[in-house]
Amino acid sequence: MAYQVLARKYRPQRFADVAGQDHVTRTLLNALAQNRIAHGYIFSGHRGIGKTTIARILAQALNCRTAVGSAERPTSEPCGTCDSCIEIRQGNAVDVIEIDAATNRGIDEIRELRDAARYSPARDRYKIYILDEAHQITEAAFNALLKTLEEPPAHVVFMMATTEPENIPQTIRSRCQHFSFHAVRFDDILAQLKSIAAQENIEAEEAALALLAEAGDGSMRDALSIMDQAIASAPLQNGRPVLAVAQIRELMGAVPNAVFERLLEAVAAGESAALLEQVNGLVNAGHSPLSLARQLVRYLRNTLMAKLGGEQTELLEISLDERARAARTALLFTEEELTRNLQIALRTFDDLNYRQEQRFHLELGLLKLIHAQRLLPMEEILSGLAAGTGSQVSARPPASTPRAAPAAPRAPQQSVYKSSAPSISPLGASAGAAPSSKPDSTTQAPAVVLEASGGAQVPAHAQGERNGASREPASLAEPEAVAQSGAPPVGTLRNAIVSALAAQGFDSASQCLGAAAWCLEGSSLRIEVSGMGKKMLGLTVNAAAEKIIRQELNRLGGPARFLVVPGEAGAGPAAAQEATPLAGSVHEAALNNPLVQRAREIFKAEVRSVLDLRREK
Repeated sequence: MAYQVLARKYRPQRFADVAGQDHVTRTLLNALAQNRIAHGYIFSGHRGIGKTTIARILAQALNCRTAVGSAERPTSEPCGTCDSCIEIRQGNAVDVIEIDAATNRGIDEIRELRDAARYSPARDRYKIYILDEAHQITEAAFNALLKTLEEPPAHVVFMMATTEPENIPQTIRSRCQHFSFHAVRFDDILAQLKSIAAQENIEAEEAALALLAEAGDGSMRDALSIMDQAIASAPLQNGRPVLAVAQIRELMGAVPNAVFERLLEAVAAGESAALLEQVNGLVNAGHSPLSLARQLVRYLRNTLMAKLGGEQTELLEISLDERARAARTALLFTEEELTRNLQIALRTFDDLNYRQEQRFHLELGLLKLIHAQRLLPMEEILSGLAAGTGSQVSARPPASTPRAAPAAPRAPQQSVYKSSAPSISPLGASAGAAPSSKPDSTTQAPAVVLEASGGAQVPAHAQGERNGASREPASLAEPEAVAQSGAPPVGTLRNAIVSALAAQGFDSASQCLGAAAWCLEGSSLRIEVSGMGKKMLGLTVNAAAEKIIRQELNRLGGPARFLVVPGEAGAGPAAAQEATPLAGSVHEAALNNPLVQRAREIFKAEVRSVLDLRREK
């Protein structure tokens, strides 16, 4: 016997075998049990989800010769063993006519169908017409079918399958029962692939099957077609095909999502050079810019869903490992930023479809993601105008004067913060813009400067420095600039936020941010927490803590944007000076924590082991 592809070999033969369409199969079974058979049905939905399959099963159930309630057919499901069921399954039944409406779409073919429908079936109970791709039928042909659909013979049933129900005239749809099919869920496709792999004696990794199910994109037939191709290219081990993740990715030309996680980490950090270097490596490895853009859009969508509903949300149709990856990336951005990034990625993907230099447009779209991180919310601009800074923005400031000589070093124990003036431009301070030595009519706000122990001036970790650009620190002899800026010093923001977190019961977040390095970058506040991994930092400074930080910044008139990121161990003099190191061992520090002591009192428990998650990367 000739080889049959998996999509045909494992085609459902009963309503119960159809995955993901319970609302359709349940209604049709009830209609069969109550003998409420309509003369016209429209099955619409995504490709490869069972429209034609259910039409054939319904045709078998209508013409099945075995009586309902017998041992061979206890329910309204077709028996599958009588001559009618076998002939319909094989496609050679006399009274079940399946027509490809994409080729037989004219008025002459429909007139022949209408004339033949008047005759009684040759053998079975019903004469059934299955019109596949029914939306391809011309309007004139549909009009020729109207009268037959309105007053059909009692022995005729029409079934129309389509992917575009909106192209079927309303006059036709009003005369038929319309069933809208759903895209098959990821879990249903994965379960079917596991069952087929077991029956075909195929050794497959669960991650590999999850990748095939995700590639199906809601279509069972697409997933089975890709699985067929993967089996053909898989290596044999003891005579059994072995499906591995790397082999399937290579076959599909897909990039691991870990690559897109690193790309978005570079976007969040504003590292343009690192971002383009990674893209250059992917393109040189043979990956298409269009394919990269498509996968980036899908990854950003999953990241946004993880931000909205959490890691276990039903909005994510991916494996558990990919759910965790999307949740990690979601911690780097706000909901507004992820929405904007997805919009930019979608626009880039659309541009690549009709552009010749696809690589250049992909690189441009990724750079737009970095530039979009400096956009200021409209609320910040309006709040700046309402606070009385509008006159300063509209009026052109006087030309800047040459910088004064640096002041004498202060006492070693002092720390001086200088905040930048609030920017009313829709864009924040451009990262990496080198200051000009010439006087300019638009004086730039001074950068944040920290005076460390010994009186040495140390510029804060600005975004421009990470991009490799140099930024000249403002002199300590410019108190006028600070007074005119109107923004509170970093130390004031720090003390207020740490105190507010402690007052609201967020002791861990308060201690964590109290020992962090704070700096202003243009119109944004950057908080670098040393010695703590990204995952642990997201658990410590959670959404509730971020809300308190945002409220304090609004109350004090601070920057509207802030970013809490893990820093390097021992980064920054401020962290070294103000950090409170743990006394003794980690176990002792945990026992002295008031939250742990309170938990021990409530639950009458003892602490047997302590795991330091702050070092987790």
